[in-house]
Amino acid sequence: MKKLLSLPPNLVDSFHDVTGLSREEYFCTNDPVGHKLGSGGGTTWLLQACMTTEDGASLAEWLPREKRILLHAGGQSRRLPSYAPSGKILTPVPVFRWERGQRLSQDLLSLQLPLYEQLMEMAPESIHTMVVSGDVLVRTSQPLQPIPEADVVCYGLWLDASVAKNHGVFVSSRKTPQVLKQMLQKPSVEMLSDLQKDHYYLTDIGIWMLSDKAVELLAKKSMVNGQIKEYDLYSEFGCALGTNPTLPDDDLKGLKVAIVPLQGGEFYHFGTSREMITSTLRIQNLVNDQREIMHHDRKPHPSIFVQNSVCQYRFTGENTHIWIENSNVSEGWTLSHDHIITGVPENHWKVNLAPGECIDVVPIGDTEYAVRLYHIDDKFAGAEQQKQQFPVVENLEVLKKLDNLDGLGFLAVRHISAEEISTEANLHRLFAQRKAFRKLNWSALAQNWNHSVFYQLDLADAKREFEEQHIAMPPVLDDDAPLMTRIHDAMFRGESDKAFKLLREGLLDTDERQPVPQLSVADDQIVWGRSPVRIDIAGGWTDTPPYCLMEGGNVINLAIELNGQPPLQTYIRPCQEPRIVLRSIDLGAMEVVETSEQLRDFMHVGSPFSIPKAALVLAGFGQRALSDELAAFGAGIELTLLSAIPAGSGLGTSSILAATVLGALNDFCGLGWDKNEIGHRTLMLEQMLTTGGGWQDQFGGVLGGVKLLQTGRGFTQNPQVRWLPTDLWTQPEYRPCHLLYYTGITRTAKSILAEIVRRMFLNHGEELRLLRQMKQHTLDMYEAILQNDFERMGQLVRKTWAQNQRLDAGTNPADVARLTSLIDDLCLGYKLPGAGGGGYLYMVAKDPEAAARIKQILNENTVRKNARFVDMSLSTTGLQISRS
Repeated sequence: MKKLLSLPPNLVDSFHDVTGLSREEYFCTNDPVGHKLGSGGGTTWLLQACMTTEDGASLAEWLPREKRILLHAGGQSRRLPSYAPSGKILTPVPVFRWERGQRLSQDLLSLQLPLYEQLMEMAPESIHTMVVSGDVLVRTSQPLQPIPEADVVCYGLWLDASVAKNHGVFVSSRKTPQVLKQMLQKPSVEMLSDLQKDHYYLTDIGIWMLSDKAVELLAKKSMVNGQIKEYDLYSEFGCALGTNPTLPDDDLKGLKVAIVPLQGGEFYHFGTSREMITSTLRIQNLVNDQREIMHHDRKPHPSIFVQNSVCQYRFTGENTHIWIENSNVSEGWTLSHDHIITGVPENHWKVNLAPGECIDVVPIGDTEYAVRLYHIDDKFAGAEQQKQQFPVVENLEVLKKLDNLDGLGFLAVRHISAEEISTEANLHRLFAQRKAFRKLNWSALAQNWNHSVFYQLDLADAKREFEEQHIAMPPVLDDDAPLMTRIHDAMFRGESDKAFKLLREGLLDTDERQPVPQLSVADDQIVWGRSPVRIDIAGGWTDTPPYCLMEGGNVINLAIELNGQPPLQTYIRPCQEPRIVLRSIDLGAMEVVETSEQLRDFMHVGSPFSIPKAALVLAGFGQRALSDELAAFGAGIELTLLSAIPAGSGLGTSSILAATVLGALNDFCGLGWDKNEIGHRTLMLEQMLTTGGGWQDQFGGVLGGVKLLQTGRGFTQNPQVRWLPTDLWTQPEYRPCHLLYYTGITRTAKSILAEIVRRMFLNHGEELRLLRQMKQHTLDMYEAILQNDFERMGQLVRKTWAQNQRLDAGTNPADVARLTSLIDDLCLGYKLPGAGGGGYLYMVAKDPEAAARIKQILNENTVRKNARFVDMSLSTTGLQISRS
């Protein structure tokens, strides 16, 4: 998804160098110098400039090529002078104390984009353009609603009239709240009060989505005689929209406009110096629950923000509303309140800042520095922006020699204006200084981890910075540090084996007493366990440690039988000889276990009997001499496995087989476990075998039907179960639409699992955001099934598959992609269950006729000789245990 940025002229040439962002993904330009275009003309200018670089023949031809997000951030930032040279859009923003997976180097742009990208991914096919402002941060605490089909989609918030009067507002009739009647610019409180009698109004938050038709009309209105003129997107284009516009325009009256409230939306403005501090403070204070805050801050007041800086000043309770960034504040400084200190290089000054006094030091040219002293409420309006009042010194040595700032004017080689500071700033030097300060911060944060954000950061980003800047690794954490912190630390150091070992210890650490198995059947009885397999249709991966331990998981899956039978079966019977005999019918293998050492030797992935050996250990065997244990038990044991399903199926085979064995042993040995405990023991078993994995597989098979499984954070993962109606799978009009096809493509989940879990350990920001979306997507699926909405359910299966591929591209190998391309238009959705990469393909056909066509196409285009359709039916029983 392309990002088009309108930036200050001085930033355009250096943007990609100082940010490291891709030139392919980010296009930058500035409005023509000295020529005001407004937000509408500026949008047209930005689009045309990008189109020219991509050899677009016309907007009509070029716009549909891809989706684009346009960010307008080219203003002079007169009311936020500290970030005028580098643009407000690159304002560094402190890590949120309650959030995980953020970067120490994050800025307003990187925090804005995830929401905008998510909205554009949801947008109808007719919409390829989003226009947003660069000086706001919009967040939402609630799920995003479907986006209606329209030419213009505008997002708004329900805000009080005292706030709305300073912004644009969307007015709609109470009878048709999603349809725009008119847009008003900065209406009075009285006007808004009158409107509320039979209207709603939403405050514009600057998120506009435009169809290609709307973009072309905007371009038309922005042009005169082939030249782009000044034209405002909001006060002119916007006020011409709606069923009763305030500025009627025949060209625009045919545009369909939809108004969408951003449910749970939050709006943070970074347009002025005070707003930068107050907005950051509001975000930090969104969460005050001490259980949600991941470190114990020692700041005397929450409105003190220090980042990318070395600060030797000791704050007191008198210090409030202070922003220090990219600066050195030495011991000789005296601060009070309402300060912004930016860009100050190393110094030993004795500075006493009066309340509201701010300082900004900006590199100019190759060696010079401009020093700007200003008040926090200064606006640099009109002639003040051009007034040459700020001293420029020759080099850093001049600044270092200063005892204070009183003699600065005498050392100046010249004076320049606020506007000249922005146009002459050397941004490479500015960002290099910030990076050097941040390098020092990294070491301090790591060493002071218990009172810093270090282990809640995106540790993949931290690891990269440590390596690139040759930062020494911090001391190894003591064993009394919290277990999850030690796990993060081990993976940060590249010690993946240690990280997984600590995770296993946490999951296996239990106060439960070792079970004592007691023979519970007659000597001629057989215990027979059998289970269905599962298909996950939403939320897979959110059940996987360590993510589910940190944030809990949501999964919807269904238990299915294949060809009318539960495909995973276990038989256990007593035998006279004091030994354990293990057999596998499908593998044609057998092993005789006569010692505890043999039994506890289960740590071999791929061994035919790793699962039953580990299960027997969990059942209480192998703790002392096996012959003594079996003598006390009263019999030897014969255990036989049958897995009537290929390996690497993606249907949760190994986990559910383990649960089936544990369930049968539970009955055979009188252990008294319920199905929840069997599922928990299966998670322990997989950790013992080092295969990892989550809890959804075993609970998906042990528990029948269609169900939502949910857990909270913590090492004890006991899913709560909400059973769902099964009509969408069992009713005659829907049952033929569910198809299961064995692709014949094999894969092992462990390699896919290892990389995804590694990123979980490292708090990889992008992965955490995706996993959270997957959790919410699961609840959307839950609602669709409750509403018996077959089409919506199928479409959400398609979205699940897209999410899985974003998590790991290896989920969808080329051979699978070729298969699905043949039947894509006949399906509402499809996915490879489980980790993907091969195995079975689950499809939801649009209707029974489409299902028949799918079968014909895939039978005629097999990629493997053993590929085949398998009859699937919903299992309502789950794990069944019976005796002969």
